[in-house]
Amino acid sequence: MLSRKNKRLVMKIISLFSVVRGYNIPIIILAQYLSAIFILSPKTTRALDVILDVNIFILVIASSLSIASGYIINNFYDSKKDLINRPNKSMLDRLISQKTKLYVYFSLNFIVVFIAAFVSWRAMLFFSVYIFLIWYYSHRLKKHPMVGNLIAAMLAVLPFFGILLYLFKKDQFENFESSQIEIIFSHAVFLFLLLLIREMIKDLENLKGDLANGYNTIPIRYGELLSKKIITALVLLSVIPIYFLVEIFYVNYMDIYFYGCLIIFIFFLMRLWQASDKKDFLSLHNWLKFLIVTGVFSIVLIEPSVLIHGRNMLPLLDI
Repeated sequence: MLSRKNKRLVMKIISLFSVVRGYNIPIIILAQYLSAIFILSPKTTRALDVILDVNIFILVIASSLSIASGYIINNFYDSKKDLINRPNKSMLDRLISQKTKLYVYFSLNFIVVFIAAFVSWRAMLFFSVYIFLIWYYSHRLKKHPMVGNLIAAMLAVLPFFGILLYLFKKDQFENFESSQIEIIFSHAVFLFLLLLIREMIKDLENLKGDLANGYNTIPIRYGELLSKKIITALVLLSVIPIYFLVEIFYVNYMDIYFYGCLIIFIFFLMRLWQASDKKDFLSLHNWLKFLIVTGVFSIVLIEPSVLIHGRNMLPLLDI
């Protein structure tokens, strides 16, 4: 049996885990490594070289810690709003004091900048700017309609570009073909649109809390109908990068995932226009989270033989 003191300590650890959304961190790490191996690296690069690259490891850890610190500062500013939107999670999160949250926040950011300096001064500058943008978004920008949504989606995609810039510099661009840049761009656009749709759904889901705390989101300022129209337009726009990835470029078996996305989008839009309360929008939010997480694991379908046969070399794909 744990003593009362130890039980309290365990609950605080669980609370901190909830604040930093620790369940998301392994997915973020996996997404960055799979992207680095199958999408971002030159097609002649060995998977083993990516996995054993110390600088990529540092960039992935720095990205994950900076995102975790971002969750903390976001939780810090949204504590009142979350009491309405997520009462159960909010009560768990409040087991950690605001002072402790700030202490962990600054500690994580210091670690991020410190370890990024071992890669290069550019990496240190990149993460310093990234940390500032996350803070400014949480403090100011997220309360503004559309701007907050765009910045939130951009911040989620930005760490992947940090790895891409490192790989570009490492290979001096000569090993990157123009078609591969187009594939990377198409993946990035699709992910950005998916994340932007998710942010728009969250605004509909969190309408009561946002309204009570002075957040000027699109549903509050322009109404639920316009929000649904914008989300519908974004879903239709996402078909464009899917078309390029499936029909123009080579993504091998990952096209199964994109065809699945198209089918789910049809039912998603039908459900969207029927949605009227928080429960409906939460369900739609979970659909999008399923697509995002499934997309991470689907990256291996670009060349599954790397895992199936344990090959260290990514094959030369006819991109």
